[in-house]
Amino acid sequence: MSILNEEQESLRKVVADFAAQEIAPKAAEWDEKEEFPWENIHKMAGLGLMGMPVPEELGGAGTDTVTYISAIEEISKADASTGAIMAVHTSTGIMPILYNGTNEQKKKYIPDLAMGKKIGAFALTEPNAGSDAAGVQTTALLNGDEYILNGSKCFITNGGEADIYTVLASTDKSQGTKGITAFIVEKGIPGFSFGKKEHKLGIRASETRELIFQDCHIPKENILGVEGKGFSSAMVVLDGARIGIASQAVGIAQAAYEAALEYSKIRVQFGKPIGKQQVISFMLADMAVQIEAARQLVRHAAELKDRGFSFSKEAAMAKTFASDIAVKIALDAIQILGGYGYTREYPVERYLRDAKITQIYEGTNQIQRLVISRSILGKF
Repeated sequence: MSILNEEQESLRKVVADFAAQEIAPKAAEWDEKEEFPWENIHKMAGLGLMGMPVPEELGGAGTDTVTYISAIEEISKADASTGAIMAVHTSTGIMPILYNGTNEQKKKYIPDLAMGKKIGAFALTEPNAGSDAAGVQTTALLNGDEYILNGSKCFITNGGEADIYTVLASTDKSQGTKGITAFIVEKGIPGFSFGKKEHKLGIRASETRELIFQDCHIPKENILGVEGKGFSSAMVVLDGARIGIASQAVGIAQAAYEAALEYSKIRVQFGKPIGKQQVISFMLADMAVQIEAARQLVRHAAELKDRGFSFSKEAAMAKTFASDIAVKIALDAIQILGGYGYTREYPVERYLRDAKITQIYEGTNQIQRLVISRSILGKF
């Protein structure tokens, strides 16, 4: 069983208190307005939460992955939209540059990202390239000392609000995924614009936008890593990102469970609180078990990452289980609240809407099961 050490638990409590006092009270309002919570981001930056696993010499807090995912859980418990912004910014906005960037790229981009002065995003998905990354149609063609980038990306979290984007494009279509290259693209360069804003079921306060590239001139020095290695590098980044999304799912599940638990203590039916009815008490017991199991899977994957071991299978397991139980627990919470649970007077309907995306982004759960099955079956 994974138990946080004294330092990790102390930091978790700081984040939990901050999230409860500063983020949770406005979560419903941001959701209703579909308003990007810049107020949260600025406050989180002040606490050093926007670059937690980044080395201190690059402007980060230098924490381990376990501490980082514990913070994501607490932020997501208060507001899943803010948790999504933080997780995507850190895990797929900063980490590609930290893992694959040159020293010059790291010094240029990471400090501002880690300190929350700028926001990062990751652009892989296209209308015909989601789970099948080989379907990438965006191209980057070499022209002298620069690449000409053309195409579009869709469903990009932090799109429009982010300043720095890791964009995957095909530099050699004949090579499939081996012809995909990653580029650092800055907001504001000529030819880079934003398309429609998505109006979503959940995490409505996080921005999800289309990115459009029309003859964008990208200098050679903005290649991230090695030409043709963008896809393989992205898969490594996404393994880590899945731990973050799993943590987000645990946070949502915890929020739904606590709402149902509190309601069960005050709602009286048949002369006693419904929490004393065995059918409700057993539902709550199952919720508690499932959340703790998910939390332990997530921490185990994070610990493997911190210790330098392979964690791809464990990240997929954590993401699959945590997201599935988040949806189930949110549904059960609505059931416990009955008609009230179906209204916006209580937050459990929002928790269900927020939970659903965790089964989809950073690799659908069907893809996660493919990763897991290939790992456990191997070649036979």
